Amino acid sequence: MNRKNKKRHILLFITAIFIMNTSYSQKKKSQEMDKMWGDDQVKVDALKNGKGKLFDEGNFGMFIHWGLYSHLAGKWDNKTYYGIGEWIMHPRVANIPPNEYMEVAKEFNPVNFDAKKIAKLAKDAGMKYIIITSKHHDGFAMFKSKVNAFNIVDATPFARDPMKELSAACHELGLGFGFYYSHNQDWTAPGGNGGPETNKKGKKVNFKDYFYKKCKPQVKEICTNYGQIDFVWFDTPGDMPKEYVLELADMVRDLQPKAMMCSRVGHGMGDYASKGDMEVPTQNIPGLWETCDTNNDSWSYAWYDNNFKSPKEILSRLIETIGRGGTYLFNVGPNPKGEIPKVGVNFLEEAGAWIKKYPQVVYAAGPSPWGYKLPWGDVTTKDNSLFLSVFDWPKDKKLYLPGLENKIQSVVILNGNKSNEITYSKEKDWIVLDLPIAAPDNLISVIEVKLKTEAAKVKIESHIGIYPNTENILLSEFAEVKNAEEKTVKWMEKFGEWKHVNQISNWEDNGSVTWEVNVQKPGYFYLELCYSGSDRLVWKTETDEGIMIQNQQAATEKYVFYNMGILEFKTAGTHTITTSLVEGNKKTSSLKSLSLKPIN
Repeated sequence: MNRKNKKRHILLFITAIFIMNTSYSQKKKSQEMDKMWGDDQVKVDALKNGKGKLFDEGNFGMFIHWGLYSHLAGKWDNKTYYGIGEWIMHPRVANIPPNEYMEVAKEFNPVNFDAKKIAKLAKDAGMKYIIITSKHHDGFAMFKSKVNAFNIVDATPFARDPMKELSAACHELGLGFGFYYSHNQDWTAPGGNGGPETNKKGKKVNFKDYFYKKCKPQVKEICTNYGQIDFVWFDTPGDMPKEYVLELADMVRDLQPKAMMCSRVGHGMGDYASKGDMEVPTQNIPGLWETCDTNNDSWSYAWYDNNFKSPKEILSRLIETIGRGGTYLFNVGPNPKGEIPKVGVNFLEEAGAWIKKYPQVVYAAGPSPWGYKLPWGDVTTKDNSLFLSVFDWPKDKKLYLPGLENKIQSVVILNGNKSNEITYSKEKDWIVLDLPIAAPDNLISVIEVKLKTEAAKVKIESHIGIYPNTENILLSEFAEVKNAEEKTVKWMEKFGEWKHVNQISNWEDNGSVTWEVNVQKPGYFYLELCYSGSDRLVWKTETDEGIMIQNQQAATEKYVFYNMGILEFKTAGTHTITTSLVEGNKKTSSLKSLSLKPIN
């Protein structure tokens, strides 16, 4: 490895550690919020019936990352920096000196920005509110600030306050509105976390100077100059002293008593938990929380980033989030001219048309009684109804529901204003729906199962189902682990593009992972294991019926599915599947999941 590449690898490693530390701090605060709101149902109910009603019942909001970094679009000094564009200034990305970065403002002129057009897109997409970056970590304010001249009105030829225009457009259309504000990091303000250590006069300054001269006064500006706002979304609190967080939170609650703050304000001061970026949880989570996701890979606009989520992917991730009990905040990144890229617009409009047909699936909908995504799709609930959103329509015309003991009043396929009743049967503790051969909707079809009891009180008395007509993925977090370590690991594919995996590693000699499952029909299944590691690994998988498969396959640093052989279930009902590592590096071998594909 040459010196240049070695230096680059060291910088990437240091960056990963830096962001992981920041993320760990956020995760710790998020866990505090989970406990705070998950354990105190009285507070949760008070918020749901008060200022949190929009958040709790809307379930879908637009996030907008837009700033001076959007003008650079992932490029500096004729070099493209791949990854999240809003971090381009940072020393571990393009390392742009503050004075040079601030000069970019003279070129920033988003002449095609149309607040009404963006607000209409959000409404057409089925979103209930917009949260936009008023100041990101680069310190550039996207609003008129009397406190600091480094803002879009005073420092650019645009010379307009787009936040004023967008807040007015949202209020006109009946959308909620809120601001993102980076309260800890500021890379151009003296004293801000990551910023210069001295001011223009060469005098050494500290965080207190930044907080009282820029941060708090600017937060006061966004809380007083834009009418009622519904959210103040702080970010990356890191090790920001608690007294400053308290001071900010108290001021926001005084100036905007109806505004919700997420847990990223720090020190447990938020009203709801904000989970990891780009992360849709796999298990139900109690309390008030959100997942923030983005429409492609970068949060802000990047010239090369054309990897937009399809309408079906947007909808499936939205439904999965609601099915886990959360709210989905979906990001778009306007380009240097202030426009949202056309592909992203088209896909959001198509997703919105689907929501308009099936609003009951999304708005004021509750979580799935199964507690996790099902192989064919996901479930949301409302009143006495289960809404089955079928992502993958079964080819054999059978849709299976394991463990549903409640009495059913009716089962209908929804299609806009029309509905068609279908038949169903019960096989032991499985409900089997009889479907037409063709899916009624090109994106996601919806089936309403109306129960004779309230859907929110339904309890599924069953283990993870093994379906006879689709692939079954058994995730590590749903297993019992012995003499090995189960934990979530995360890494960056590109800079800032986080991946999250719950996995099992650090195996001991007698380490094992066991799933308890409910097999709908006896039969043969192809067994695959998804894992990472080095060299070749030998895995053994066996069932309580004495069926055993042991095989050696390759391993790489990526999580990949490897075929192990054919596993048979001789009988239907409850069984166990146990997997263990027989040969290989027990410290680095990491098992993510198991797949069973029925052989028909």
